[in-house]
Amino acid sequence: MHQEVYHIPALLPETLSALDIKPDGVYVDVTFGGGGHSRAIVESLSEDGHLYSFDQDEDAVKRAFTDPRFTIVYSNFRFLSNFMQYHKVEGVDGILADLGVSFHHFDDKERGFSFRFEGALDMRMNQKAKRTAAWILANYTESQLADVFYLYGELKNSRKIASAIVKARNSSSIETIEHFLDIVKPLVNPRQEKKELAMMFQALRIEVNGEIEVLKRFLQQALAELKPGGRLAIITYHSLEDRLVKNFMKTGNLRGEQEKDFFGRSLSPFKLLTSKPIVPSTEEVERNPRSRSAKLRVAIKL
Repeated sequence: MHQEVYHIPALLPETLSALDIKPDGVYVDVTFGGGGHSRAIVESLSEDGHLYSFDQDEDAVKRAFTDPRFTIVYSNFRFLSNFMQYHKVEGVDGILADLGVSFHHFDDKERGFSFRFEGALDMRMNQKAKRTAAWILANYTESQLADVFYLYGELKNSRKIASAIVKARNSSSIETIEHFLDIVKPLVNPRQEKKELAMMFQALRIEVNGEIEVLKRFLQQALAELKPGGRLAIITYHSLEDRLVKNFMKTGNLRGEQEKDFFGRSLSPFKLLTSKPIVPSTEEVERNPRSRSAKLRVAIKL
């Protein structure tokens, strides 16, 4: 079952420990990616256990391994409940989501996820989807673009970025990474160039793939699919995702509002495993610098 992994899984031992895998349990990894987490989960299962892994990226699905304890689901994880119903699964013991982008995506210049390469502004996780980053730059209003860069990239100069894009696209369409960089680089602080460009690309990627809405739908379905005592483990990489996950695990709702009973006791359907997120060790960050911003939060369904 071992094969080359095209994405080094973040917080692997910590994730396996947090999931507290029962050998005969049923688990879901909603972000198969390079398969590192999925392989490790399957290796912890007996012949009576099973793992279902989701991925909407054809490249990832093609690389999935074969094992009688494993099923790959070629779909976005916003359809978690649909596929659990399809596979006649009534309640699962643990669900994992690693919300990071695979190395493979960043390192494939054809996919347009990184400002390190020349190429088309694509950024689609699902290559059958119609909306690319270039499409968004061409069709969103100045106000919509400003919102994307402010909300998903947390960029203070989002209005200036949006204005520059609209001005530039009036002359010629923005189809490539090089063209986009020519437009936005003059607006970037040279001392923080890599960080600010990364935030811009993150913002576009989140919008292209509808990542925040997908995460919201997934969280609600994960709560419904988990058995009592089941564990929800989620690895986030930026504050927007982390805030949403933290609030949901604390309260059991997307509003993040703590509901209480008549006696003032919390009515949350979850119990947090740790009060603070689990973060990578210094050794892991040295081995895998991209895991630096990873945060693992774990909750047990009551």
